[in-house]
Amino acid sequence: MSRAKFGVGIILLAMAALSISACGGESTGAAALPSGSVKLHGAGATFPLAVYSQWNFAYKLANPSTLVNYQGIGSGGGKKAMIDGTVDFAGSDSLMKDKEYKAAADKGVTLQMFPTLAGAVVPIVNIPEITQTLTIDGPTLAAIYLGTINRWNDPALAKLNPKLTLPDKPITVVHRSDGSGTTEVFTKYLSKVSEEWKNGPGGASAVEWPADKLGNGVAGKGNPGVAATVQATPYSIGYVELSFAKLNNIPFFEMMNAAGNTVTADAESLNSAMLDFGDQFSDKLTVDTISNGPGAKSWPIAGYTYMIIPMNFRPDAAQGCMKAQKLLDYIYWFNTDADAMAQANLLGYSTLPESVRAQVFETLAHVQCDGQALQFGGTAPQAKANSE
Repeated sequence: MSRAKFGVGIILLAMAALSISACGGESTGAAALPSGSVKLHGAGATFPLAVYSQWNFAYKLANPSTLVNYQGIGSGGGKKAMIDGTVDFAGSDSLMKDKEYKAAADKGVTLQMFPTLAGAVVPIVNIPEITQTLTIDGPTLAAIYLGTINRWNDPALAKLNPKLTLPDKPITVVHRSDGSGTTEVFTKYLSKVSEEWKNGPGGASAVEWPADKLGNGVAGKGNPGVAATVQATPYSIGYVELSFAKLNNIPFFEMMNAAGNTVTADAESLNSAMLDFGDQFSDKLTVDTISNGPGAKSWPIAGYTYMIIPMNFRPDAAQGCMKAQKLLDYIYWFNTDADAMAQANLLGYSTLPESVRAQVFETLAHVQCDGQALQFGGTAPQAKANSE
């Protein structure tokens, strides 16, 4: 099969996975795994759900002995599941708090976050009579979410879109109903561009939305819920990770960035955003934000999505340390396989720059199971995300 045809098939599967996960379900009726196989279970952020679904399918085709399942339940749910020990790994766009690290440490587990990708949070829009791409800047976006701009033909929006006739219609503001890393990325950006937002709702995974108090706010669960709500609500605005806009053909804004340039969300503008903050990782291998960077090409609302794993795995009751080793093999694969990285870029994510990847690899080289070092790198299976 050609790489192009394979890529289309994987994206269709990712779309199906998004639908299944949004309903809280999981596919059934899968063929039995070969003897000695390993099932890896992850859960958490919906931000990377599209690419994780794609990678999991590709890895299963190339390495039938490992089945990776990931459920998009939100960053908060993923962190809780990891601390509770009910998953092998978690996904989160929201940074772990000291009390969360301590809760795991009290159980004898040292948790480690590490970035896997960067993703763009994009403002999505449903204005039936507008088919052209709209432009927005940070202060105007913040004013909409504060409720001080509440109609689509507001002068601030008209000035940013001089060639368009915007309708005299009220704006419906759509936001997340659940604790969310996507919300944290979005609201931390609003806090950077608006003092009123910074001193009001602030930047966090869950905030009090002014639109709800004003009566024009609507909530959706997860990225899929926000996307579906905007699609179903004329004259609405929302925010989702870029892949949800692309896979569902939802229009999204171009944005004026901190350098004063109009940019679109894509792999290039995300890579520029990562490079803006490439040397700002903490000793926990996290960075508070990569939004509103100074780069000429940088997408302004960007964030890392992280995986969380133990640095000190306990042996599985049935399979010993094999599960831990298989998880490291999988992580090494999606960080190094050219086709896996290309598919991430196709969905609108950006893979890690080499300088960031090197920091991740240095940390993961010290993962242990049952007190013994695991191998990271050279023994990873040579899986390919395409079939010839």
